[in-house]
Amino acid sequence: MIVMRLNYNHLRYFWAVAHDGNLTRTAERLGVSQSALSIQIRKLEDQIGHALFERSGKLLRLTEAGRIALDHADVIFAAGDELIGTLNDRPDSRRLVLRVGSLATLSRNFQIGFLRPILGRDDVEVVVRSGALSDLLQGLEDQRLDVVLVNRAAPRDAATPWISHPIAEQRVILVGVPGRLKKGSNLKELLSQQPLVLPTLESSIRTGFDALADHLGIRPRIAAEVDDMAMMRLFAREGIGLAVVPRVVVQDELASGMLVEARRFPELSETFYAVTPSRRFPNPLLKELVKPRS
Repeated sequence: MIVMRLNYNHLRYFWAVAHDGNLTRTAERLGVSQSALSIQIRKLEDQIGHALFERSGKLLRLTEAGRIALDHADVIFAAGDELIGTLNDRPDSRRLVLRVGSLATLSRNFQIGFLRPILGRDDVEVVVRSGALSDLLQGLEDQRLDVVLVNRAAPRDAATPWISHPIAEQRVILVGVPGRLKKGSNLKELLSQQPLVLPTLESSIRTGFDALADHLGIRPRIAAEVDDMAMMRLFAREGIGLAVVPRVVVQDELASGMLVEARRFPELSETFYAVTPSRRFPNPLLKELVKPRS
């Protein structure tokens, strides 16, 4: 039986090009010709049986296999640096890396809760980037992110087969500072008499709330419309009005007594999703995090 051995010289050339993203620049830096560099990478691709790059104009983009190979190459060459450091009394450690994208307006409490199983582990590094949905999905497509956290299922088609995993569902409640809440007030009285802090019209929570207000026959007095859950929490804490929010957003304030839950909306909830692409080689850390909601 013939055992194939990985050629680490080929791997190092690939590693250098992958980090530079430019064949010409890497060749100049390493003092070799572009053709020689291309041959080394092609030999590595032939050995592992997968294309590692695809061209995008003059730039090179990693394929999914290329991203996996780069992650392993980072570990391999970091191990070499670790060996030298250890022998010279400069110990270091190797880590698994999880790249997380999160919708900029998403609850920070939810994000922490999602990542908690791997936070603080000596062998794990978490990279979190926030942004708009379109930018985050592009990061998934470019292999720059492993998972994206959102509060709505990602749009998908044949070209972008995202998988939206529902991982949590939070009930929506009405909260405010104690001074704004009158004993004995029912939900209709609270919603019609108190100023409200509401999600913007694009939110699924707002859609459900507007339907409820119409059913109750009230026209709420809106103090603020906010698309950022952290800002909604701050507005509620400042006593600007009663806020309609998922419970996870204000769980710390409820525990401390700074805010009080006035009512819950049984018919309103927010679902959180972990969006991943359909990959042959998913990040192994995702198995610990992406689980069906309970």
